[in-house]
Amino acid sequence: MADYYTLLTNAGIAYETACKAAGLPIKLSQISVGDGGGSVYNPAATATALKREVWRGPLNALFQDEKNPSWLLAEVTIPPDVGGWYVREAGIWTDTGVLYAIVKYPESFKPVLATSGSGKEFYIRSIFETSNASLVTLLIDDTVVKATRAWVMSYLAEELGKLDGKQSVRVAATGNLVLNGAQQIDGVAVVAGDRVLLTTQTLAKDNGLWVVANGAWVRTTDANTSAKVTPGLTVMVEEGTANGDSLWHLTTNGPITLDATALTFEMLAGRTGIQPGTYKSLTVDKYGRATGGANPETLAGFGIKDTYTKPEIEALIAKASALPVGAIVAFPVDTPPPGFLELDNSVKSSAVYPDLSAYLAGKFNKGDEGVGNFRLPETRGEFLRGWDHGRGVDAGRALGSWQKGSLQSFDPSNIAQAVSGLWHNVSSDAGIAEAHGLDPYTALDYPVSNSVFTAGTTPVNAGALGVARPRNIALMLCIKAWNAPVNQGNIDIAALAALATQATEIKQGTAKVATQTAVNLGTDDSTIVTPKKLLWGFQILKSGIGYCVFPSWLGGFIIQWGVYSVVSTTVDRVVDYPLTFPTAALSAIAMSDYTPGSGAVGFVAMGGVTRTGFTVRSSAGTSTRWLAVGC
Repeated sequence: MADYYTLLTNAGIAYETACKAAGLPIKLSQISVGDGGGSVYNPAATATALKREVWRGPLNALFQDEKNPSWLLAEVTIPPDVGGWYVREAGIWTDTGVLYAIVKYPESFKPVLATSGSGKEFYIRSIFETSNASLVTLLIDDTVVKATRAWVMSYLAEELGKLDGKQSVRVAATGNLVLNGAQQIDGVAVVAGDRVLLTTQTLAKDNGLWVVANGAWVRTTDANTSAKVTPGLTVMVEEGTANGDSLWHLTTNGPITLDATALTFEMLAGRTGIQPGTYKSLTVDKYGRATGGANPETLAGFGIKDTYTKPEIEALIAKASALPVGAIVAFPVDTPPPGFLELDNSVKSSAVYPDLSAYLAGKFNKGDEGVGNFRLPETRGEFLRGWDHGRGVDAGRALGSWQKGSLQSFDPSNIAQAVSGLWHNVSSDAGIAEAHGLDPYTALDYPVSNSVFTAGTTPVNAGALGVARPRNIALMLCIKAWNAPVNQGNIDIAALAALATQATEIKQGTAKVATQTAVNLGTDDSTIVTPKKLLWGFQILKSGIGYCVFPSWLGGFIIQWGVYSVVSTTVDRVVDYPLTFPTAALSAIAMSDYTPGSGAVGFVAMGGVTRTGFTVRSSAGTSTRWLAVGC
């Protein structure tokens, strides 16, 4: 027999037999403890009372063992305000006062605060076996009973199940399921015991939280009654290709009758099918989730309807400029504003000014402009005149043609006052036309005039000089070159596309500034070298002892030179360079100075050439000069 045990007493067995025969329940109500009369003993089934009872109270709990249905567990808690004795025995009593079972208990002292200096609750659990545990009933005094752990856990589980927030499920179904056996759901192989959220059943009343089983599925314990399935129920989904890591909630309003009311679940947060990224246009659902995204490149793609199209804007810009390409405008300063070119007979690129090139159509070209170029008209120093265009006042003129000035009556050879017209009062006729601001008289400029010239310098007729000139102010005439508003800064970049291509020796364009590495390498022919990079690494010391370090793009080549006085012709002389060659000393040479006419010729022997210097010996006492090259 074990050291500590519980026995049904003979009286208890007789009580149990009588209850069974009469069909009455076995009612257990109290438990008592004793000190065994002051010592440990072995209780027997013949006992009808404890040896010495020290306390008695109602049972707190009586329940079946989970693994052995014929075992009963009786529990009692002795309050802290009683004690001062040892517990060595315990007894379980029926409602009729029969000692039903007796317990041999490990000797334990039960203190009491008043006499022992400390107090504690004392917990006793007794396990005993009965032939029919279902007949045993616990009579409970509600004023002293305490909840057992099993009851508390069951109660908590029941109450927690009524809360809206549910324990997470492994997966959420994406279609109608047959609720039987393990299966594949949203890319996950579920097994018995897994929790599953159903939201898309053909019969919406079957939606909800279910537990996978090898046979028929059952609803989860936290959502298996109407009281536990309430509006606003929420649950997280752990896994799944479509629904993994998502939060769902029940949107069905109450009252809800489980297995009768259609249950509707919607995703509150989680994957909506849109790929991660940056989008210019989003579709958002009622919960604020992005369910679609796009990156439109047109106004229509953005759904914008109250704006102009690109062709309409281009037309508005052309109108807003107030001046079409080819319009001539006079400016009082010598710098044309953006979009204009001075009419100076210069040659321009058709790629840079496509609109103006198309407008002029080569009308002022002379034939030497080159392929892809056109020439501007010349207006410097000229008056503008309206084209006759069939009126007959200035017949025979081509649009844009040049015309010499008309004649006026003026005789530069006569210093006497004229009856009419212009005259002059200086004694010399030299430069008189220019002095009056007139062109020199040239017969070829007036092929249909009545002017007749002789071999002399004085014309026969009195009209001897050129054009009459109105009072005027000099302005710079410019032509509109770009099809964009003046001073808007919105020139069509497409017109400059040719200039954005790679520049070459014969082609205008753009080029990047070369890196120092590219300059040093010397193989790139598409970038520009700056002065700083050309000089990078260059050093020079201009003196009797000095050096010149070539730029890095020349490989860092170094030339060093110097002079020293020979102290002795009988010992070696070690000469140090001003700079140490970083890589190697390639060559070095030394020679003695010579005094012209002296006939004293010395020689120098050199050896031990290193990156830092060399060793020499001279045969003469004259100074010695040296030169070294390296890198």
